Amino acid sequence: MSPVEKGSYTAKFTDGPLEGKTIRTDFTSAGEPQARLTIPAAASSKQYLYRRSSGLEYGDSDRPSAVDYRYVEAIVG
Repeated sequence: MSPVEKGSYTAKFTDGPLEGKTIRTDFTSAGEPQARLTIPAAASSKQYLYRRSSGLEYGDSDRPSAVDYRYVEAIVG
């Protein structure tokens, strides 16, 4: 079995405090989009948790070029 080329895609935040923003992130080692993303907030002790939703965009590949993420919660710690 050959290793999967990792690559990256655009994560699009569809709601919550980061609504309308995007970041570039890596696929998992299995070649899938990340199931969840934890994004640091401006306040160093806070992070935003987002989970992958059903929105996918494809370019010239069989893997998505962009994936939608929905807001779950703010994590303070």
